[in-house]
Amino acid sequence: MNQLQLTLADFVAEIHDTHHPLGVTLYYADQREAAAQRAEVFRAQRLPKFLGYFERVLADYPDSGWLAGDACTYADLSLFQVVEGLRYAFPEATARVERDTPRVALLRDRVAELPAIAAYLDSDRRLAFSTDGIFRHYPELDD
Repeated sequence: MNQLQLTLADFVAEIHDTHHPLGVTLYYADQREAAAQRAEVFRAQRLPKFLGYFERVLADYPDSGWLAGDACTYADLSLFQVVEGLRYAFPEATARVERDTPRVALLRDRVAELPAIAAYLDSDRRLAFSTDGIFRHYPELDD
């Protein structure tokens, strides 16, 4: 389970680096060209690689639909949040990759339907994605 969570942490770092490839001390506007290059590689290679990995992990538990056994774990919750963030930050690229990773998309839906999660998602406590967080939507970085 820890391996799954650490892989998700690596994935989140790569997602972040699409809009801050040269460093966090620079504004996005100061690194747009590098961000475009980084995002192109991310969309073409890294996004399908990571979601494909989680698709294969989910295939190991076809009857449960969870990443590690018969119940939802913190890794499932994290993958849910990553998919949510990707749908915001890279809606077009994510939609394309999700066609090849249906188990990942289904896990996202299953987590969203959990009663406590569904209540939270419907509440005003959930913060909306924006250009101030890890997952940022810059249309020029998506295709």
